[in-house]
Amino acid sequence: MVERDMKAVVLAAGEGQRLRPLTLTRPKHMIPVGGKPILEHLLSALKIPSIEEVLIVVNYKAEIIKAYFGDGSKYGVKIRYVVQEKVAGTADAVHTVEEYVGDEDFLTVNGDLLVSDDVIKSVINIHRRDFPIATLAAVRVERPEDYGVLKVDSGKLVDIIEKPSEKGIGNLVNAGIYVFSAEIFDFIKRTEPSPRGEIEITDSIRSAIIKGEKVSVVEIPSDKWLDIGRPWDLFEANMRVLRDIKPNIMGKIEEGAYIKGPVFIGDGTIIRSGSYIEGPVFIGDGCDIGPNCYIRPYTSIGRNVRVGNACEVKNSILMDNVHVGHLSYIGDSIIGENCNLGAGFISANLRFDKKTVCMNVRGEKIDTGRVKIGVIMGDNVMTGVGALFMPGVAVGCNSWIGPNVVVYRDVPPNTVLLLEQQIKYKSLSAMQ
Repeated sequence: MVERDMKAVVLAAGEGQRLRPLTLTRPKHMIPVGGKPILEHLLSALKIPSIEEVLIVVNYKAEIIKAYFGDGSKYGVKIRYVVQEKVAGTADAVHTVEEYVGDEDFLTVNGDLLVSDDVIKSVINIHRRDFPIATLAAVRVERPEDYGVLKVDSGKLVDIIEKPSEKGIGNLVNAGIYVFSAEIFDFIKRTEPSPRGEIEITDSIRSAIIKGEKVSVVEIPSDKWLDIGRPWDLFEANMRVLRDIKPNIMGKIEEGAYIKGPVFIGDGTIIRSGSYIEGPVFIGDGCDIGPNCYIRPYTSIGRNVRVGNACEVKNSILMDNVHVGHLSYIGDSIIGENCNLGAGFISANLRFDKKTVCMNVRGEKIDTGRVKIGVIMGDNVMTGVGALFMPGVAVGCNSWIGPNVVVYRDVPPNTVLLLEQQIKYKSLSAMQ
C-alpha cells in the first residue's frame, strides 16, 4: 500500500488568557522564545516528508499570524488558513477543516506546543501501522490534574479523564498531538457541548471508543514536548530552544567585549566595550548592548533593543524595541514590545523566605513551582527611574509606572501608578 502525504492541522484560534498580559496584544502562538514565535518553532517540526501542507486554524488576532507567515514559502512550508468563526472548542476547530482534508488521514497539533520532529514522525508512524480512527500522543507529567489523563491498555486508549481531582489515577496525559482518519468528523458532529459550552475533541474520541473504534496511543519523551500554557512555561521553552542555538556573530563586537559559549548576535547589532555575554544567548538584529553590560545565560533579546550602560540581564525574554536604562537589573522576567524602562529599573526575582513564587492567573493564585520569577510585562509599558518590581507581578500593557514606585501586586492595563509625597521646604534662616 502506497502511503500518501497528509495535511497537518495546527489549532491556533485561541487567545491564551492564562498568558495575559502578553496575549492582550498578540495570540499566544506568536510569543517569542529563543528569538522566534512559538508557532514558528512548531512549523519547523512539521517540515517532514510526510506533511504536504499545513492548515492553520485561526481566530483571535488572526491578522498577526497571517502577516508573519504568509503562504509559508519563506519558512519552507505550504500554509493555508482556516477561520474558526467562534472559538467553541477543539472539536469545533477540527471540524472547520473537513472540506480541506477530504477523506484522507490528517495530523492535528495544538498550536502552543514545543515539540521535536521526531515526536511528529512517531505519531504518524504508529497511526499508519495500526489503522485506527485516531492516534494520540501521550506524555508523563508532574501535574496530571491540569490535563486529560489517559487510561491505556496494550497501546490502545480505554478512556480519557479530563483534569481529574482524585489522586493516583496516573500521570500519562493527552499531549495535544493527534492523527485522525476522516471518520472522526462523524463523531464530532454528534458531540454535545461540555459544561463550559465548548465541543471538545476528547469527547469525540471518547464517543468513538464507546462505539468500538480503535484509538492508538504512543508515549513520547517528556523532554521533547512542552505545553506552553502559563507565563512561567515560557522560561522553560526559551531555555530548551537556546540549548540548541547555533552560534553566529553577524554584528559588531567592540574591543574589550567578551563572548563566552553559544551566542547568536544579529545583523547590525553592536556589543560595546566591557560587555560580557555568557551563552546560550540570542540577540536579534539592530540592537545596541552596553558598554559594561552582563548578559547571562538563557536570555533572548529581540530586534532593535537598547540595553544601556552597566545593566545585567539574566534568564529573560526582551521583545522587540525595548529600551533598558543604565544601571538596571532584569532577572527571570519577560518584557513586552516597545517597553521603556527607566534607569535603575529592578526586577526582584527571589522571595526572602526562598519559597516558590505564586502568580495570579485568571483571578486564581497559582504556585508556579519556580523559586525565581521576576516581572511579566505587557507591551508599551514605561517606568520611571528606580522603579522596583517584586517577584511574580504582572504589568498590563500601556501602563506607566512612576519613579521610585515599588510594585507589590499586579497592575491592570492602561494604568498610571505614581508615588506622591508632599515635601515642605524651609529656608535655612528660618531653621536657625
